[in-house]
Amino acid sequence: MGEAAGTEKAPVKSFFKGFKAEFKKIVWPDQETVVKQTVSVTVISILLGAVIAILDFIIKWGLSFII
Repeated sequence: MGEAAGTEKAPVKSFFKGFKAEFKKIVWPDQETVVKQTVSVTVISILLGAVIAILDFIIKWGLSFII
């Protein structure tokens, strides 16, 4: 039973070694890029929400005449 536990540690150790090596390869964006992308996503989300709200109002208004 002790041998089984010893053989399972090697793949786990190898996995974390590979994980650490891959994590070092990550290139993080600079602050300016993060701010620009955050502002872009926020503005587009607000605009899309407004478009959906306007379409919802128009459809609801149109259906009020039919019903």
